[in-house]
Amino acid sequence: MLVNGVVSAVVAAADRGFSYGDGLFESIRFVGERAPLWERHMQRLADSCHRLQLPLPDTAQLLREARQVSESMAHAVVRIAWTRGVGERGYSPPTVATPTRVVAAFPPPPMDAAAHAHGVRTRMCTLRLAEQPQLAGMKHLNRLEQVLARAEWSDPAIAEGLLCDGDGRLVSATMANLFAVIDGELATPSLQRCGVAGVARAEILACAAGARERDMRLPDLHRASEVFLSSSVRGVVPVQSLDGWRWTPGPVTRQWQGHWRQLGFAMEHAA
Repeated sequence: MLVNGVVSAVVAAADRGFSYGDGLFESIRFVGERAPLWERHMQRLADSCHRLQLPLPDTAQLLREARQVSESMAHAVVRIAWTRGVGERGYSPPTVATPTRVVAAFPPPPMDAAAHAHGVRTRMCTLRLAEQPQLAGMKHLNRLEQVLARAEWSDPAIAEGLLCDGDGRLVSATMANLFAVIDGELATPSLQRCGVAGVARAEILACAAGARERDMRLPDLHRASEVFLSSSVRGVVPVQSLDGWRWTPGPVTRQWQGHWRQLGFAMEHAA
């Protein structure tokens, strides 16, 4: 772990990322020295910095440090946190920010081959995501909604929980974006009001002819022929069930699993 380029596990208690969640983060899959979705991660980080009026990071420096912390790992998840830095007490941001950057590497999460072959079980969460268009799409440091949603179940057979907004529109899973094939069309929930716009989601939308973002509700999933989750850390994972509903992985899901492998991620590591 590097804090501002120095080996350390300590961040100042007065850092605004710690005090207020005033910052952003990216979780990036590395295969050796390569991060196939690096440019998409950096684009999201830059777009979010503009929206939060944060200074832009030096992406070449981030890449050097990401490779440094993961150099002994064949497969890694590198987490980059970028905060507004230390500031005076109070919500008002400093006129000139001195950002804090934290770059750390972790082993990728385990995922067995059966999950990719047959899909995972999911459930509906009771928590509803708050609508805030000014933060929608960003991967900001405040993840309390996801923490509370994930605390709703402890059954290891349930891999994920799906989330709706206060009006009952589907948004995402707790750690992944949601896709469904409905009436032959690949669709993903709109994230104009809340939710995280994942880079794996961005990759699919950029490469899939005819895929679109739209408002989706539970009855839409009932009509779906395929449902899958996308995540830059876990890849493309079929959804086998949602509470009492069942699906079978189909050709569209398999197509995007193949695309994931073509990017350079092995499915047994890039779940």
